[in-house]
Parts: sequence; C-alpha cells; structure tokens
Amino acid sequence: MVGAGAPRRRVAVNRAAAAVGAKVGQTVADARAMAPALRLFPADPAADRALLADLALACLCYTPWSAVDDSVAVDAGPGTGGLWLDISGCAHLLGGERPLLRDLLRRLRRYGLAARAAVADTPGAAWAWARFGDPAKPCLASGDFASLAALPAAALRLSPDTVAGLGRLGLKTVGDIAGLPPAGLTARFGDGPVRRLAGMRGRVEEPVSPCRPVAQPRSCLRFTEPIALAGDVEAAARQLLADLCRDLGIRRLGVRRLDLMAVRVDGTRRHVVVGTGRPNRDPAHLWRLLAGPLGDLDAGFGIDMVCLSAPETGPLAAHQGTLDPGGADGPGVSHPSVDSLCDALGNRLGFDRMWRFAPRQSHLPERAVLRLSPGREGPQGVRDTKGGGAPDAGPWDSRRPLRLFHRPEAVEAVAPLPDSPPLLFRWRRQIHRIVHAEGPERIGAEWWRRDEADRDYYCVEDEAGRRFWLFREGAYDGRTLPRWFLHGIFP
Repeated sequence: MVGAGAPRRRVAVNRAAAAVGAKVGQTVADARAMAPALRLFPADPAADRALLADLALACLCYTPWSAVDDSVAVDAGPGTGGLWLDISGCAHLLGGERPLLRDLLRRLRRYGLAARAAVADTPGAAWAWARFGDPAKPCLASGDFASLAALPAAALRLSPDTVAGLGRLGLKTVGDIAGLPPAGLTARFGDGPVRRLAGMRGRVEEPVSPCRPVAQPRSCLRFTEPIALAGDVEAAARQLLADLCRDLGIRRLGVRRLDLMAVRVDGTRRHVVVGTGRPNRDPAHLWRLLAGPLGDLDAGFGIDMVCLSAPETGPLAAHQGTLDPGGADGPGVSHPSVDSLCDALGNRLGFDRMWRFAPRQSHLPERAVLRLSPGREGPQGVRDTKGGGAPDAGPWDSRRPLRLFHRPEAVEAVAPLPDSPPLLFRWRRQIHRIVHAEGPERIGAEWWRRDEADRDYYCVEDEAGRRFWLFREGAYDGRTLPRWFLHGIFP
C-alpha cells in the first residue's frame, strides 16, 4: 500500500486476497471494511527494484541481454515493474520460444513468484502482450499489430493521467489511438503516445541495456614451472592476499568469504575456503584464517596456477578509532578482538552454529529479541532501553528474568478477582504458595495484533524463596476466567 497524506491504496494483492474481493487501487479503509482479516504491508519500491535486479542476473542463463524494465518507474503503479530479455539467437538453445518461456516461468515459480511472460518483435509489444494479451498465446506472431490494436490504452506504457485523459475522449484501445493524426496527439498529450506507438511497431529503436554482474575481486599467479613445496604455495598465497586486500581497499570493500583455488598439472582443482563474520580486509587477520586449511592442500604432482578470489564481500569504509587504546570506539562498534574470535570459531565450528542477540521493536518479551549471525546487523531504528537501567521498584530487580521460556507455560493459579496477584499456582505437578508478589505490569501486543489479549505480569516468590514471572492473559469479564502462564524464572 502507498500514500502519504492522500488516502492509502493497494498496489498489489495476492491470490488469497483477490479471492475475497480485494482489488488493486482500493483504499485501505474500504479494504478493512470489506475484510478485516486481510493483512496489509507497506509498499517498498526500493526492495522491489532490488528484487528485479537480482532476477535479471538470474536470467543470464537464458540470454546475455537481460535488464530491469526502467521504461516505467516501479513505483508508478501496479504491474509496471518487469524484466526485458532479448532472446535473439538464444531461443533455439532451449528448443524454441515456447519452451524457453515455460522454463523461465517454472524457474520463477520455484522462487515463489507468479509472473506472466510474452515474446514479440519489439520490447513495447512484448510489454503490452505480457500484461494485457492472451496468456494462452504468449508468443505474438511477427507483425501482428491487429492483436495489439485490441489492447487497452494502458498497454502503451503511459502514465495513469494520460490514460484517463485519452479515455475521456473515447480513446480506449491502442487501435483508437493509432488511428489519429500524430500531430493532434502530440499537441494534446505530448510525444508520449506517438513515441510508444512507434516503439511498439518497431519504427523507433528501444535498445535494452543489459545488466552485468559485478566482477569478483580476484588475483591470480601463473607459474612457468609447477610448484609443489608448501613454502612456495604459502609464499604465493601471501602475495595474492596482499594484492587482493589492496584492490579491496580501493573499492572500499571487505571480505566475507575467501576462495583460494589451486589448479594442478593434471587439470584438477583444489579449493580452500574461509569466511569472516564481518567484512574485513586486514591481511594479517585473513592470513591467520587461511594458513590453517592451506597446510592441508594437496599439491599432487605440482600446481600450475593459484587464484584467490572474494566471492562474498561487504562495504567497509575507513574507521576512525579512539585515541584511547583501551577505550571503546563508541556504541555499536565491534571490537577487533571479538571479530577475530568470531571468525576463528566460525571457520572451525561453522558460522551457522554461532549467533548473537539484538533487540526488536515488540512489546511482548518473547518477540523483543532477534537471534542473528555474528556479522549480520540488527533492524534499523531499534535501541536497547535497558542499558541505562530503570529505577528500583522495591526488592525486585527491574530487569527481565535471566531465564525466559521460549513459549510461556500454562499454569493453574488461584487468585482473587479482578486484579490481585495469585495466592498459589501449580506448575509441572508442583504447587507453589505465594508469600510475596508485586505487580501488575501490563504489557499489550502491537496494535496490529488484535487477536492477542493484554497481559498482566507479576513477580512472585514462593515459600522456598524461588521467584517466578507470571502473567494473566485477558481480564475477567464475568463469563470466562482468564488464563495464567509462567514466562520466566529469576535467579
């Protein structure tokens, strides 16, 4: 959905939403009135553009000329984003145009995407036929302008205001517009309709600027005589690493993964791969990671070539440190020794077995923390409010329990109504009698989670001195009793 100041409208719906009557262009207020259970998400044109760029690179397996459709802005309206694929001279590699389209759509379905595709003589005709043509006939015959003439005026990639203005004059289809003198159209609506018509019919060239994957930072050494000694391989790897880090410094990038490839005289290849938690281009640190597995490299009868590449990189700008060598560089800045430890453990144990915790914007305790990999940044705009500490509210520590259950466990509790703390509760077949309690602390779910009731949390202590964090879900309404849960245990 989009809109700032003006009424927010839907820009896309999935099949489930369309099945209950949701439509593109519908206001959010009308959508909520029609189906309150529908879930709404804000439109993100930048993320849509990034996804299209990734798909364009994935389509290089069909043609070297694939690009994102920039003829109409992605945020201009529904259905305006897409891809160009110039398959001239490539379709026969997959058995023809129809088999190529079937394979392309099947690949997109595996990605979880629903798409429409068409083949035509010109980019404008393909754009129009993919969105407004017959899906059962995706390949438009060469020179078939009669089929295009029956399409609506929006098939010319015109702005919504221009399409509406043409409609007020009774120009509903491409054929209606094509039958008018170009001078009159240009005087009334600018050169857009005439230029789009000419492009659709092939009278004006619309070249496709292909996307090109960014070349990986790479450094290679070729030897006139094969090398086999461990010292020679180590010297070559050190030189390559120094050259690669120098190149990364120019690009302001850091390594996330290093791949050293050794090509042996028999044509086989051996790889040594190491990774880092955060982008890094320190040659000394990277060499410590690479030296261990490099010692196990089998040179065979000799190595003809050694290449060191960085398949995964990340932005790494210059960092201004503090003048105090023992001080912190500031909030959110990772200490180099911690990064080195994470890299060493990750390469030994696996980065998928390491994680860190980051705060998330949620009122519910079980959703207030994210588990992330060491090198991944947490969500933007989230700050940890626990660092400054809260005022002491009596004998209880204001922090959350050190042991918080992944899911609150249901307990049976006896408590005076309506808002008093429990007198006793039974958890895991054991009864706990309460001698001291504080609360309630009310915590409610986010406003968009309407199906979840508010919670009243209590810090309680039993006769044995054990402290628990209980909450009551919901309030007593005279018909049903609220439920009690145990969410954490204090030390």
